[in-house]
Amino acid sequence: MHPAVAVGLVFGGCCSNVVFLELLARRFPGCGNIVTFSQFLFIAVEGFIFKANFGRKRPAIPIRYYLIMVAMFFTVSVVNNYALNLNIAMPLHMIFRSGSLIASMALGIIILKKRYSVSKYTSIALVSVGIFTCTFMSAKQVASDSGLNEEDGLRAFMWWLLGIAALTFALLMSARMGIFQETLYKQFGKHSKEALFYNHALPLPGFLLLAPNIYHHAVLFSQSEPFQVPVIGLTLPIMWFYLLMNVITQYVCIRGVFILTTECTSLTVTLVVTLRKFVSLIFSILYFRNPFTAWHWLGTFFVFVGTLMYTEVWNSLGPLLACWRKRPKQE
Repeated sequence: MHPAVAVGLVFGGCCSNVVFLELLARRFPGCGNIVTFSQFLFIAVEGFIFKANFGRKRPAIPIRYYLIMVAMFFTVSVVNNYALNLNIAMPLHMIFRSGSLIASMALGIIILKKRYSVSKYTSIALVSVGIFTCTFMSAKQVASDSGLNEEDGLRAFMWWLLGIAALTFALLMSARMGIFQETLYKQFGKHSKEALFYNHALPLPGFLLLAPNIYHHAVLFSQSEPFQVPVIGLTLPIMWFYLLMNVITQYVCIRGVFILTTECTSLTVTLVVTLRKFVSLIFSILYFRNPFTAWHWLGTFFVFVGTLMYTEVWNSLGPLLACWRKRPKQE
């Protein structure tokens, strides 16, 4: 597949996925569990059919290692989606999750005993300042805009702090999972499609713990106003339509990133994903009219410049153009 098509899948799939997630979260802020479950179920079924060959194909990496990875992946996914129920606005959610470089570097130094150049530390400092600026300004907004009295404002602010703690925990857990995944790939080789399947299939029994919440939101979704799907003319509750589109676009996003990793360098992939996050952020601010001050813009600038500095994408602009012009591989 031509890299231009993969880039289109990443931008189209990932950006529209964020849109449908925000449409869901704005109507029912606590719907994170049903969204996560639906995404996991769809990818697990697809992987069971096309990757695991209906369970007949043995995994290249032993299941016991996948169980450890799955525990971390399941936790990160659930906590990240649930944070939207804790007074965390979508723009802050996206900016905060862009701080994964900080967590990766910190755990890399502690666990893998890595050392980095001065430019790497500088870029991480920029990302840290950017996230702190956006978080601090969002805290002021929560404290000033949440309720008519001091007690309500304090309660909303405490929930917001819990949301920030949840995002921080998920950030660190995601970085630890990345290190664990890196060591597995060094030992057994890269099997990204297989890992994608097992990371989504093995956690499914864990959603039994969240079944009451998932069922509750399924009922709420069914009670939403009817919506006629364009072209096919099918009528269904609009929240189920948003959820269906969220699941489909999530799959398109993941597949696009996977195809891009097979066609281009890792730095090129990082550049594309970073630009995609920036486009999603701008769209969320403009379309959904999320509050965003000049300080938020400054913090966002620091985060993205720091990310680009860390990955040294300036040096990969040439490979990106070369990758773009490259002909599709023959199957």
